[in-house]
Order: sequence, then structure tokens, then C-alpha cells
Amino acid sequence: MTFKRRSLLQGRLMAGLVAGAAIAAAGMMMTTGTAQAQEKVLRIGMTAADIPRTLGQPDQGFEGNRFTGIPIYDSLVQWDLSKADAASVLIPGLATEWAVDAADKTKWVFKLRPGVKFHDGSAFTADAVVWNVRKVLDKDAPHFDQSQVGVTASRMPTLRSARKIDDMTVELTTAEPDSFLPINLTNLFMASPAHWEAKLKAVPADVTDARQRAAQAWTAFAADPSGSGPFKVIGFTPRERLELAKNPGYWDPKRTPKLDKVVLLPLPEANARTAALLSGQVDWIEAPAPDAVPQIKERGFKIYANAQPHVWPWQLSFVEGSPWLDKRVRHAANLCINRSELKEFLGGLMEEPKGTVPPGHPWWGNPKFEIKYDLPAAQKLMTEAGFSASKPLKVKVQTSASGSGQMQPIPMNEFVQQSLKDCYFDVELDVIEWNTLFTNWRVGAKDATTARGANAINVSFAAMDPFFAMVRFTSTKTFPPVSNNWGYFGNDEFDKLIAAARTSFDGAERDAALAKLHARIVEEAPFVWIAHDVGPRAMSAKVTGVVQPKSWFIDIAPMDIQP
Repeated sequence: MTFKRRSLLQGRLMAGLVAGAAIAAAGMMMTTGTAQAQEKVLRIGMTAADIPRTLGQPDQGFEGNRFTGIPIYDSLVQWDLSKADAASVLIPGLATEWAVDAADKTKWVFKLRPGVKFHDGSAFTADAVVWNVRKVLDKDAPHFDQSQVGVTASRMPTLRSARKIDDMTVELTTAEPDSFLPINLTNLFMASPAHWEAKLKAVPADVTDARQRAAQAWTAFAADPSGSGPFKVIGFTPRERLELAKNPGYWDPKRTPKLDKVVLLPLPEANARTAALLSGQVDWIEAPAPDAVPQIKERGFKIYANAQPHVWPWQLSFVEGSPWLDKRVRHAANLCINRSELKEFLGGLMEEPKGTVPPGHPWWGNPKFEIKYDLPAAQKLMTEAGFSASKPLKVKVQTSASGSGQMQPIPMNEFVQQSLKDCYFDVELDVIEWNTLFTNWRVGAKDATTARGANAINVSFAAMDPFFAMVRFTSTKTFPPVSNNWGYFGNDEFDKLIAAARTSFDGAERDAALAKLHARIVEEAPFVWIAHDVGPRAMSAKVTGVVQPKSWFIDIAPMDIQP
């Protein structure tokens, strides 16, 4: 790494560490006393700037799923987060089994788990599943909540309805045959209908508008939610802290918590998080400052990291007038980044991407374009496209200062900004708040108000299922506001490749179709692939039972903390 680039980027990470300690100490005074000393309390410093929503469908990206989704709620189908040495796979959750109808592949039947109770004591049944589907899909439902739609419907765009067959059986219907549906359902968390109805009844009688009454009921539900997960909410201060207590009656003995309490604290700045850990204010932080990792280890803390299905890219705009419409420019950008230098800068805490999935993955497909560092080839492509050091190509990238899966977004983007100068790019960074960026991602590049002149957006994303990894970025059916095809990339060829995969209900056939899709995505390069995350998190040695899976998520429930 050049001295100039190293100095600039390391300075970004280390500046303010002392100030971060002061911020952490000021913002996280914990009550003390004998009662607390006897409790097993795990304190977590998140990258989010606010507590993810607690009403059933979290925001703040997948950090929301990680910390207020999976701990408080359950879904019909869940990810197996119990292994560190194998990819996470689907396992039964609130559904014990499921199958597509052989005669009509738009219909799925799910058998439900008996004996499950929500935190308020009400029973989980097929009626609850129907109610939770309607809360985000049926605008005529009395409990429909528009605020939960964006983070849910865009992740399962073909789901249309749910129908009760009997108390423990439900039928889900999709708009078209969709073999991805069970994976998509990991994002639909089941909230208690009975608890919401109680909140609705408590809305003052002088509020007569049905929509306003429902909105107030959801606000009250968020402050006192009821799911069926291993933890339940006992305290909530927006932007400051969320307190969870164990649910001793949880249905899965393997996930019944040993911890008494979990405290979640938003700490979006890496130095503040690191200082909070080193000073003993928290027991666990997401994404520690890379240059502080040696000190963290020297002080006896543990660093957990594992390659995960995660992409840290620039997603490119294909709207009229975009500088990325020229494939030579897209290929040049992918060839101009020295990812091994970036990995060194991040203390080794990243993987170098060759595409959305790595070589050897069932969806790899052996693309003809190779993502690598080749400065002469990149410069040649840019010269052919009409650009030079004296005539650089101006591009603008929207990113965040922190956020779920965003790793170290400002210093990493500054690294890329400096790298691309060598290939005649003039990069402008537009840094905004993470949740705003995530919302803009769904609105799309054509919206001048949210794009603010950007022709690329830096939002990291999960690649553990085909829809999340590829389909939502390359289908003409997922243009905003349907899903996350921010750049409006897609054509008939890609729609046909997607249809072949989506309608393949045999695993091997589906993998082969997805491999063809992935190869074409890499060749057309609608992204600049920059890094794959390894999910680094630093923890006190007192935290035990930690499994860092090959997943964006991690399961708090089996963990413990020693006195």
C-alpha cells in the first residue's frame, strides 16, 4: 500500500479514539448494585445509529433481523446458526414441514408447530400466520401497517396471500411458481395478534379514524412487543438502549437462554465502539476498528470472524445518462481496485470477491470476465472509453457512515476513491445516515430527491439465498419500489435466466440455472465488487457459547456470560 493511501485511511480509523472513549463512557452509564451483579447481563454495541424497530419487522438492515428480529420473534422457516464450519441452511421454525403443491406450484402448505406461545401467553396458530401475512400485504386489513411493508414485501415479492386450512395448517399462495419462497419467509416474523388487539382496544375512544387507531396500536405494540422468540422486551429507550429478558418458556430447549438479560446499545462510530469495549462498558461490539484489533487481542478480548455470504459493492445505475452504461467503464472499475491492499488495511478482516459468490460455490458458473487487480488493463479500457488523467470520468456514490454489514464504509470508500483515480475516475462520495440510505435503496436511482445526483450506491447485501444474492438486482420485475434493483438493470435475457431458476424445484437443476445467471451477472458487471465481509466482532473472554456461523446472522440465545 502506498504511504499516502495508508496514511489517509489509517488516520480515518484512528482519529478520535480518545474522543470515542469519552462518548462511550458518557452514553452508557450502567446501573450497578448487588441485584445486577447476580444477573447474567450481555451488553452489545451495535453499528446501527438507532435501536432497530421492535414491532415485528425490523429496520436497520439485517442488523435489525440479527438483534430485534431473531431474538424476539420466530419465523416459519429459520436459518441454522449452530455451526461455524458449514454454510447455514434452512431448518424448521414455527413450521415443522412444508411442501409445494404438485398440481399447482403457486401454492405451498405449511404444517405448524404445536404448543408455541407468544410472550403475552396467547397461542400461535394458523390464524396468527394469516394475520401476519395480511399486516404487510393486505391494505384492507384493519391491522395493515405501511411502515412494515418496505422491509418485508421487497424480500418476498411473490407472496400474495395466506389461508387457514386448520388450526395447525396454512396455505400460502404466490403470484407465480417460486421455489425461493421458503428462504424468503425467514424474513417474515410472527407477532402476536392478541397482543396487538389489546393495544388497539387501549387507544383512546376519541381517536375515531381506523387507520390512526391502527397506527397508534402499532406504536404501543413497538414499545411493548410480543413475539414467540427466546427473549422478550422489558425496556426500550429510542436511540439509546433496548433491554431484553430471557423467555424461560421458549419452545426450543436448545435455544432457551442462559443469559438473564441482553442490553443493546447503538454505537455507529467504530472508535466509540472499540473504546466502549476496551473500557468495559460493553461485552461485545460489531465491526471493531481494524487498527485497534491488536490492542483488543492484547487486552484479552476475543475476535470472532468467519467468511459469510455477504457482498460489499457499489451497485451501479443504468438509467439514461449514467456513466456506467459503458461496459468498458464497469469492467475498468472492477480491475482498478487492489483488494489485497484493502484487505491488509482492514487487518485481514475481509475476503477478496470474484463475484457475488466465490469460485467453487454451486452458483459460481465460471464467468468469462475475471474480477482482479489489473491496472494496465483498467487504464486501457478507460482510454478506449475516452477518458484520461486530464479528462477523468466523474461518478458519485451514495454511502453511509455506519450500518448493518457496512463494515468501515467511509475509510473503505475513500480507499476505492483513491484507487480509481489511477484509472481516470473522479469519485464524489455522498455520506448519509444508514437507515436513510437503506430507504433510498428501495426508491431507486431515478428518484432525483433521494439519489441526489448519485449514479452508484454502496449498500452491502446478503448472498445466502438466490433472491437476495442475484434476482432482486437483475430482474425487470424488481425495479423500485418492488425491491432493490436500485439501478434498473435487467432485460429479457436475465428475466429468462431468473425464471428458469425460480421454477426449478429440483435442487441440482436450480443450482445449474443459478450458475448460468451468476456467470452472466459477473460478465455484465452491474456492480463494482469490492469486498466480502467476515462479520468481525470483538467480545469479552467472559462471553461463552459463541458460534460465529457462515452467515450474516448470529444466535444470542445459546450464549452465556461468566461472572
